[in-house]
Amino acid sequence: MRTDTTIQDVFNRFLPEYAEVSNFSERQYLAVKCITSCRTAEMGAHVSECESCHNTYIHYNSCKNRHCPMCQSMDVDVWIDKQQENVLNTTYFHTVFTLPEEIYPLIYSNQQLLYDALYHSANKTLTELSKDPKYLGAQLGYICVLHTWGSKMNYHPHLHTIVLGGGLDKNNHWQDKNGKLFFPVKVMSAVFKKYYLEELKALHEAGKLEYHGSAEKLKNQYSFKELLNTLYSKEWIVYTKKAFNGAQSVIDYLGRYTHRIAISNNRIERIEGDQVIYKAKDYKNGGKMTPVSISGTEFIRRFLMHVLPKGFVKIRHYGLLSCRNKKEKMTLCRNLLGCEQYLSKLKDKTVAEKLLILYNKDICKCKYCGEPIHPFRVDGRYMLC
Repeated sequence: MRTDTTIQDVFNRFLPEYAEVSNFSERQYLAVKCITSCRTAEMGAHVSECESCHNTYIHYNSCKNRHCPMCQSMDVDVWIDKQQENVLNTTYFHTVFTLPEEIYPLIYSNQQLLYDALYHSANKTLTELSKDPKYLGAQLGYICVLHTWGSKMNYHPHLHTIVLGGGLDKNNHWQDKNGKLFFPVKVMSAVFKKYYLEELKALHEAGKLEYHGSAEKLKNQYSFKELLNTLYSKEWIVYTKKAFNGAQSVIDYLGRYTHRIAISNNRIERIEGDQVIYKAKDYKNGGKMTPVSISGTEFIRRFLMHVLPKGFVKIRHYGLLSCRNKKEKMTLCRNLLGCEQYLSKLKDKTVAEKLLILYNKDICKCKYCGEPIHPFRVDGRYMLC
């Protein structure tokens, strides 16, 4: 059986019970208020009336919180349209940097610092290896996107990286490996581990780390040293998926991954008693989507684990795709490869114009008589974002 159950429904049903036994961080509380108020009268509305037939349209405002599943669609499409200007019609790779589960409690206690360390280490790894003539001898371009969840909303921080399949050498000549991956996976893993643990030790020695929950025992220097020994002894996992086939597949991938949240509404099947049933991948069964049942309070707890720190930049661009490089160097790459440049369809457009272009939805005309409609704003109780 399939219903239209949403995350908002789960929050409205189980939040009072969850609040009795759990505390919210400031960011989690804001996310909760946004999601429960999104597209309701509490957020205010835009009301439109047709000047001819006087039909009235009410559009409740979205909360615009990046953790809300109801607010991502147009933002994703607008972002993708902008990114297409810098996509080349050549090979791309999808590299994923993962961390050992032994460090998860410490990361959760220091999200801003240790998420940043994940980006820094991946960037240093790709920069070091790409400059080595043995592997490529050129400057790469790549986009890094943080995900903090597994399919069951368990805590699993990892970094998805979209890597350009070639780069510019010191003479500004294009270098690639004819569609083949240029870095051995084991070498990437070893270099990534080196850089991440160097930054972790530096943060610890500077006294910048905090220790909460199951990470509290790491306040003891011997326990922290034992953790480091475990992390050094383990083989870290960095893997690269099959190369993308040209620009369009990269663009499609960007839409699927960049603005994704811990769980979308279409994966929630129903609320049954005190349980929430949702679909998740069963990796023991080839990744097949199967129903999972957990309590409503546990669902909320898992969801809120993935609320990001205030001001945290989730999507970051490096190398040829960094802000200071891409305007000049991507133009050079495009010329060297003979690629056409995509021209944005949405740049400098109003919201109404974007809706018309993306979804063929004209919010300026009455759907009954086709005459112009005039909107006006009605403020709500909450203006949260």
